Amino acid sequence: MAKTPFFDGHNDFLLRLLRAPENREALWLEEWQEGHLDLPRMQKAGFAGGFFAIYIPSPEEPGAPDYQAMMDAPPYDLPLPQLMSADETQATALQMAAHLMWMERTSKGALKICRSTADLNACMQTGTIAAIMHMEGAEAIGPDLDALYAFHAMGLRSLGPVWSRPTVFGHGVPFRFPGDPDTGPGLTDAGKQLVKACNELKIMIDLSHLNEKGFDDVARLSDAPLVATHSNAHAVTPSTRNLTDRQLSMIRESGGMVGLNYATVFLREDGRKATDCGWDPVMRHLDHLIEKLGEDHVGFGSDFDGAELPDVIGDVTGVQALIGQMHERQYGEALIEKIARKNWIALLERTWGV
Repeated sequence: MAKTPFFDGHNDFLLRLLRAPENREALWLEEWQEGHLDLPRMQKAGFAGGFFAIYIPSPEEPGAPDYQAMMDAPPYDLPLPQLMSADETQATALQMAAHLMWMERTSKGALKICRSTADLNACMQTGTIAAIMHMEGAEAIGPDLDALYAFHAMGLRSLGPVWSRPTVFGHGVPFRFPGDPDTGPGLTDAGKQLVKACNELKIMIDLSHLNEKGFDDVARLSDAPLVATHSNAHAVTPSTRNLTDRQLSMIRESGGMVGLNYATVFLREDGRKATDCGWDPVMRHLDHLIEKLGEDHVGFGSDFDGAELPDVIGDVTGVQALIGQMHERQYGEALIEKIARKNWIALLERTWGV
């Protein structure tokens, strides 16, 4: 069966490059047996494009518990890292934006950073990988928002006000299981100004890590579709990171979108990190999202290079196996193409304009 091209809502490949500067050329241009992404595997897999996240990791805390082990033994409630300032994060964010520009240059035409709907459609027509510069947590922007305009000029077209730690703009959900996303206050005054500025610049706002009150604030303030690039269904897995049916209804009504997250901790009903879960939890979430959102508002949001994935997916080359599962379950070719690629393209057209 021919490969179905697919578009992906979230990856952390830029963080992988950041952590291995001495090896970045090989990590990008050569095929690896570790990690989830590199250019040869993306091309082999049918990766048509996706959101590449600028994410600033928190400083390591001496003596901190093994959070990864805790997430494989629910219940858990991980403490949130402290807020980080623009002064602490801006240089790293700039470095990661530069990494994406370097990827474009060294790909020799295989990848293009898309700044407009025209760029996106041209990539889909030519088979060029369409890269969207995304910021996961807006620490590097700062409350005066000046840096937002600078990053927009570099190509930033998608932004999440928070990762899970708090920012000057709002509050993220902690990693807690079981739990729900109602975990704290909503957007700050600076956060409300950030939403307004993103709307003016046509920067997509990502709700994936935002808590429930912040989600509601964005829904009230924003004139753009509501989007969660890499989130799942709380009704299936009661993690704070997953979306309630009420939130899914609001996203549907706005003409928005949810990208199915492959992270096992957000897929498994028991909240564990273990990767031997098979297809059932993946398909339960996908079915629930389609039921609540409708077939025009669901896509993929892998969390490649940022999470533990089910063994049946493994890395980017396993997405075609997921598409194969959709065929086996009689989703129909038209629905499969929507979920794989067309819904994301239509969402970005609605957000950015034509």
